[in-house]
Amino acid sequence: MLAGAGPRADFVVIGGGATGAGVAWEAATRGLRVVLLEARDFGAGTSSRSTKLIHGGVRYLAQGRLGLVREALRERALLRRNAPAFVHPLRFVVPVDNWRERCRYRLGLAAYDRLAGADGFPASAWLTRPALEGLVPGLRPGAFTGGVSYHDARFDETGLLLAVLDAACAAGARCLNYAEVTGLLKRADGRVCGVRYVDREAGREHEILAPRVINATGPGTAAVLGMDAPGGAPPLRLSRGSHLVLDAAFLGGDTALLMPRVDDGRVMFAIPWLGHTLLGTTDVAMEAFETEPAPAADEIALMLETAARYLRRAPGRADITAAFAGIRPLAGPTDLRTARVSREHSLHRADSGLVTVIGGKWTTFRRMAVDIVDFALRGSGLDAQASATADASLSPPCLPAGAPSPCLPGLQLNESAVRAAARHAMARRTEDVLARRCRALFVDARAALSAAPRVAAILGEELGRSPAWVTRDLDEFQRLAARYIVGPA
Repeated sequence: MLAGAGPRADFVVIGGGATGAGVAWEAATRGLRVVLLEARDFGAGTSSRSTKLIHGGVRYLAQGRLGLVREALRERALLRRNAPAFVHPLRFVVPVDNWRERCRYRLGLAAYDRLAGADGFPASAWLTRPALEGLVPGLRPGAFTGGVSYHDARFDETGLLLAVLDAACAAGARCLNYAEVTGLLKRADGRVCGVRYVDREAGREHEILAPRVINATGPGTAAVLGMDAPGGAPPLRLSRGSHLVLDAAFLGGDTALLMPRVDDGRVMFAIPWLGHTLLGTTDVAMEAFETEPAPAADEIALMLETAARYLRRAPGRADITAAFAGIRPLAGPTDLRTARVSREHSLHRADSGLVTVIGGKWTTFRRMAVDIVDFALRGSGLDAQASATADASLSPPCLPAGAPSPCLPGLQLNESAVRAAARHAMARRTEDVLARRCRALFVDARAALSAAPRVAAILGEELGRSPAWVTRDLDEFQRLAARYIVGPA
């Protein structure tokens, strides 16, 4: 936790994922006093469980959502320019087996190019069969007549999140993890005027006064709304998106694959990621929020079966090095399948003044933050500067490397990096290090398990914890990691 938050602020932001961090950054750079409170670790929920893409949304184009695509492509270009350490162009190919498919995708991607404009990303192009198979060595040989290529971007989601938080703090924001909001403070007339929260490390309760409170808790939105006016929630749909991680050899090369033939009508991706192949994603409606969602057996089967149609070597459950899921908060009607619900965000102001944001996606987090801050400022009496984040650079925080030390078992992660994560990157638990300061849990859950005892011990030393704390922290991580491991059917 970052200490030093004062008792008063202009904005209190609840939620430390992409949306909340973006709001804190946007508001702080506009001269507002901001406190961000996150009940767990930064990005511990949906924001660390994406498909690792900054993209305009090819499938949204097919659904006719041109406004969403145009905005996302504009933000894609800004992120590539302003955060080059985290956002990198990535070539995709779409395999086809007849001329009708080839023309359909070529025309659609040409429209994608036009919406993007001259943003520096290469244009889409035809691919012959030899060119297609050369780009994706893991593709089934002879299964497709050719394909179409296009470009989007791959990104380091937790690295970008920490950079946004760092920029927010540099502009004066106070960003606290393990600070759980337990109630809203209200004036006699029922207007929200602050929050009550618990420092989960020290066990102490605190209050912060602020004329504007912003609920940016994603799929946990309903819990905060319940603190305000039970039963008064705006429409919120929850959708689980699951992913599987395989060895890099299944895909081969550094080109991503878009697989359009999925039984549930969605497209699926196979993406080169951190020396592995990432498969995803699904779209399954959920009735209730879960802190640690996991892929269901039928989702795993769907992803493996889809991959087997495209890849030279059909993956099986034994090939999965990690499996994870995130929950999308969607703003939309209940009579549509979640796959058809728009990913655009919506803003709501309760009678109490509580501002809630629903929906959105990583690609447009900055633009969302501008909208949210503008919306929250209306009628507040607060004076703020113009937005400047469109031209602001985001760089990795400067972390001292420390003395060389042996790599931890099964991971390219040394002990000095663990210590730096605790000292300079706000890591407080083994999960924080192995799930987000590095992505071990999401890439190879068994390797993360093997490294966990040493990571827990180092954190205990760095944070001055007792042996009992180290044992408890390790036990909690081991139970969590078991959910990322896929066993025999």
